[in-house]
Amino acid sequence: MSKPKFVYVTYIQSSLEKVFAALTESDWTRQYWIRHSTVCDWRIGSQWRQEDCDDSSIVDITGTVVEYSPPHKLVLTWAGHDNSKDLSTHSRVTITLDMIVDAVRLTVVHEELDEEGVKGVGRGWPVILASMKTLLETGKPLDLTNCRKEAFMASLPR
Repeated sequence: MSKPKFVYVTYIQSSLEKVFAALTESDWTRQYWIRHSTVCDWRIGSQWRQEDCDDSSIVDITGTVVEYSPPHKLVLTWAGHDNSKDLSTHSRVTITLDMIVDAVRLTVVHEELDEEGVKGVGRGWPVILASMKTLLETGKPLDLTNCRKEAFMASLPR
């Protein structure tokens, strides 16, 4: 039996290049990703990580770059930092970007998750992506993603 997956699609009034940059560049991610920035050199096989903006020694999520095809596709393995060494706990994220008339269709497929993992990413991805979309379209992220991760997670409905 296959493991469950999470799929999310949104449309963003922006360019492919700008959305891809917002997903991969620290200067962008630190603005909308719950006080974390994405750090990576984006070479295939390289490690990527989500570092706390105030203390880079705090890493919450990590994984490996599987595919990097700007500005259309990004594929990563994904694990909580505590599980980074156990490859059996890694899930897989595929992000695709397509231009549809004058908007970017962003599709996230997060798979190889257990039931608890689906619940967790189902609480996180929609808010993160909504904040990124808001930032790209208005120049300002959602205020709720500017708090500490613990406060953010506690504020979400279970």
